[in-house]
Amino acid sequence: MSLPEVWLRGPLPQIPPPLQPVAHALLQAREELQVLLQDCTPDLLWQKPAGLAAPGFHLRHLAGVLDRLFTYARGEALTEAQLAYLRAEEQADGKIIPSDLLEHFNRQVDQALHQLEQADIATITHFRGVGRAQLPSTVLGLYVHAAEHTMRHLGQLLVTVKVLQAGITAG
Repeated sequence: MSLPEVWLRGPLPQIPPPLQPVAHALLQAREELQVLLQDCTPDLLWQKPAGLAAPGFHLRHLAGVLDRLFTYARGEALTEAQLAYLRAEEQADGKIIPSDLLEHFNRQVDQALHQLEQADIATITHFRGVGRAQLPSTVLGLYVHAAEHTMRHLGQLLVTVKVLQAGITAG
């Protein structure tokens, strides 16, 4: 029997209550990616059916966005390494295998969960500037966006991989 979705399994004891939905979404994404990538072959990573973004992009982007948004939530600017990673997200790399990208995403989820565990709830409404323009957000806004953005790209990735595995092409 399969488990219910993560959010229906109860609270995560180390995560402050207002941040539970964020942690649940990240853990759900991790579980779904694990299942999806069981049968994903390296040759599928950089294919773009019907001009859609490649699975490799989505996998890189999932980890990169978590890293960047949680950096902003800490009130920090992005490093040169983070900016270089951002520039490389769409670049095909035939040496990368799906499990490498999954491991990177899993490490990023672990770091995000640790940050959520350490979060000071009294500061989650504090201003945080996003990007060079310092567009306005809050700590909570960044965490929630990280969760919803992760799930949005997970959905796109699920469909793209299924289309590629089925051999469907644009007609």
